[in-house]
Amino acid sequence: MKKRLNKGPGERTGQQTKKHPGRKNERQVSAREATLNMTPGADKDLADIFKQIGSPAPSPFVPDPFQVEAVEAIQSTDCLVTAPTGAGKTWIAETTARQFLERGLKVWYATPLKALTNSIHAQFTKLFGPDKVGILTGDIKENPNAPMIIGTTEILRNQLYDAMHTGKDLGADFIILDEAHFLGDEERGVVWEEIIIYLPVRIPLLMLSATIGNTGLIAEWLTAIRGKECRVVQAEERPVPLFPLFLNPTGQLSPLLGKSSGKKKISLHRGVAEYLKTKPRPQISQPGRLPDFSQILKVLNQFNLLPAIFFLKSRADCDHAIKSCTGEILAKDRQTKERLALRIEELTRSNKHLARHSQRQILEHTAAGSHHSGQLPGWKVVVETLMAEGLLSAMFATSTVAAGVNFPARSVVILNSDRFNGTEFLPLTASEFQQMTGRAGRRGMDKIGFAVVIPGRFMDLNHSARMLTAPSLDVKSQIKINFSMTLNLLLSHTPEKIRLLLDNSFASHMITKGKRGNYARRAFGADLEHLWDHFMAHLDFLKQENFVSEDDTLTPDGEWAAQLRMDAPLLVAQTLRLGLLPERDPVMLAAVMASFVSEKEFEDESMERRMLPKRVIRQFLTLRKGLKPFATSLMDQGFHAPFLYLQPASVMLAWAGGEPWEATVKRTSFAEGDLARLILRTAENLRQLAGVRHTFPVIAATAIEAIELIRREPVVNGTETYEDEVEDQTEDEKN
Repeated sequence: MKKRLNKGPGERTGQQTKKHPGRKNERQVSAREATLNMTPGADKDLADIFKQIGSPAPSPFVPDPFQVEAVEAIQSTDCLVTAPTGAGKTWIAETTARQFLERGLKVWYATPLKALTNSIHAQFTKLFGPDKVGILTGDIKENPNAPMIIGTTEILRNQLYDAMHTGKDLGADFIILDEAHFLGDEERGVVWEEIIIYLPVRIPLLMLSATIGNTGLIAEWLTAIRGKECRVVQAEERPVPLFPLFLNPTGQLSPLLGKSSGKKKISLHRGVAEYLKTKPRPQISQPGRLPDFSQILKVLNQFNLLPAIFFLKSRADCDHAIKSCTGEILAKDRQTKERLALRIEELTRSNKHLARHSQRQILEHTAAGSHHSGQLPGWKVVVETLMAEGLLSAMFATSTVAAGVNFPARSVVILNSDRFNGTEFLPLTASEFQQMTGRAGRRGMDKIGFAVVIPGRFMDLNHSARMLTAPSLDVKSQIKINFSMTLNLLLSHTPEKIRLLLDNSFASHMITKGKRGNYARRAFGADLEHLWDHFMAHLDFLKQENFVSEDDTLTPDGEWAAQLRMDAPLLVAQTLRLGLLPERDPVMLAAVMASFVSEKEFEDESMERRMLPKRVIRQFLTLRKGLKPFATSLMDQGFHAPFLYLQPASVMLAWAGGEPWEATVKRTSFAEGDLARLILRTAENLRQLAGVRHTFPVIAATAIEAIELIRREPVVNGTETYEDEVEDQTEDEKN
């Protein structure tokens, strides 16, 4: 069994990563490369640039030509909008949504991230009123019958499955897909592609993105499969110009780029070139250590470059970074200090866990916050709110904050030119770099924004310079077959019709593009034969296990199994068929369903079995023994069968049993955010069980009880119970 690796994303672990090309081992770096104390200074070439710093004079809002063009286009065509971050794509969504709502029509706004969904929901609720806007994610269901729904793409895809199955039309008249470049995401791009393939032609589609290289190809595909034009609307210029800076470890700021003429390649500024020639080079920190961020903030503050977002490689780095901030800058601004303290009190007053959060004192006294996925969701909201309201000087974040959530600053600070992708460190792509730098410069608040590049062990200055001006990457099809897709399509389609749906995929369109289609032909086959073979392999296994009959229609088991839209639907379906789940014990049911959460590998070997209740061990021995033949059959035919770990189950047993949050956190190596995510995803798995209540009413009722036990503070806020959601769903079915 593999060991769980307890490093955060981006932390160097031999078992976890491959070596980055050219990357030195930190221990091999000479200790003679000393860190210098910074003395704030600026190259003379920056004098005119720094004069531009400030806020633009207040003026009436006038939409840009690309915004007007997009709003006009959606009246008669589909529309794909690409524009730099902060250019005003959300204004297009607001304006078009208002037009549809005023006509009594329904709007569905889909995003790839729960955090972005929450942010857009809050924004649109203020614009249109709480009665007009609802939200649907795996964690939250509020006002689901509102004329405007904000939700995740997976929820929209599932609604399309249901519409195809029941023959009812999707309850939407206009679809907005935000962050449309997720179409090319390796893990989740298939959901976006499915939505586009299944979406009724009558429903106009607006797609928004900052980083797509092959917009023409995507628009051509949409036009081909939907039978109506998809117009591309593009804006190249940022509303707030971006100027890249280089911070020498001595404290001297200079332009990052030199002056270019004609077709000359991007060159580094002479100050940067001189730094690279210096032997030994001044270092921003001792080998293996983080910089003294208080010194960096002092330099940035000297030249009015705050607030700033610092992008760091790992969660641990973000948490350590705030500890080096002294609060010297905040101390000079008594009014902001008082406002910050008051706002923190307001934001945490109703939640005792947030009120005594371990980072609250640092946040309040330094105006510097840490933001990453290891934080409690509620604490991240506190930091996000303070940053959005201009009360923080600095936010230290992993690169995930660059993707879609709107927390602009005057400057972004980048210390690494590579990024951990879950397996290895790879150089930042142009799209990733531009997502990060897109946070620099606040429209209406800044005349100019800055991207500050800091040299270090893992910073390639030449690569960073190239990425600043490189074109966005092309989006490629990521369509793939899985059991949930196969079951749900068979609810309403024959295999022959499914083949026609696959022929409408972006992969199929890419294949026709000559040399540009080489990737698609290798991945999917010259006639999609690889993709079709995968579908047939899934179909054959479903027939073998009696989820599909020999005439290619779903059996009764297949029909209810299709509703299990989770990580391991067939394995959970088999537990239901064999009666392996605790029917009337909500605490144990929560524990068992936690083991089906496909989040990461856990380290069961480190657990003392004698410390676990005997009933847990008995439950899991029975579960594993009962599922072993089915799991073996899955793996023998090349499919994945997740291992059911005891560790998450043990944690969930304690939490569902009423153990206080602090005690549950102590019993595990999980960060608070990871534990919260495990709980929320377990709740989503339980919600899926509750969805098959017509076939398994006892298990469904127990699942609802289990959800109520685990969805409590500080994981969630609010008073709506899951029974409220079930009642809403029952009413929907009646109607």
